[in-house]
Amino acid sequence: MWLGAVVPKRHARRSVSRALIKRQIRAAFARQGHLLEAGLWVVRLRAPFERATFPSAASAALQTAVRDDIASAMLAALRPRAARSGVR
Repeated sequence: MWLGAVVPKRHARRSVSRALIKRQIRAAFARQGHLLEAGLWVVRLRAPFERATFPSAASAALQTAVRDDIASAMLAALRPRAARSGVR
């Protein structure tokens, strides 16, 4: 399985924030990537993380928000596979 992580500068202005988000993406795929179908997977940040809400890139709040978003994206990626196999 191949993984690509795209975190645009316009959505995460600071490089430390972009690096944190990419590390979280890679960690999630290391933990649960075996559940996905083999292939090329690209994860792209579509909405910004506001600096007012998350003032520090190392904040626990940002790490939790990123982890939750990635977990929901992984669940969405797993749904079609479960539907095809008849598992409910």
